[in-house]
Amino acid sequence: MNSSEVLITELIGTTVQALGLELWGVELLQQGRYSLLRVYIEREEGVTIEDCEKVSRQVSALLDVEDPIAGEYTLEVSSPGVDRPLFSIEQYAQYVGSEVNLKLRRAVDGRRKFKGQIIKVSGDIVGLLVEGTEYDLEHSEIEKASIVY
Repeated sequence: MNSSEVLITELIGTTVQALGLELWGVELLQQGRYSLLRVYIEREEGVTIEDCEKVSRQVSALLDVEDPIAGEYTLEVSSPGVDRPLFSIEQYAQYVGSEVNLKLRRAVDGRRKFKGQIIKVSGDIVGLLVEGTEYDLEHSEIEKASIVY
């Protein structure tokens, strides 16, 4: 996560929890002079459209007051879905044994994109098995990851 995403996560986390939901993660994407803020919410029994609407209203009001995003932005609130993105090291640990698509900030063995199985999580290290080769990747070096459904 970049520093803006960390700040937004800290700002809205309590609000999302107060609505009885878990903040799964946040993505802030720049699209020209506009930004797109994606907020992923989760709940054990599933997320409804009404949940997304409630979170959207509350988070929008909070962000209007705190103003952590420069310029105009669009807010999207949804569940992470089946091809869920992974944000925290705890989420990687939940999905040991699952296949993921992963993109690194810097190349390892000449590549930045990997598709493999999460085989372990230890501290800040995610173990990934790719075509018979095991990689130990620092969580902070993972730019983006999502479960392969």
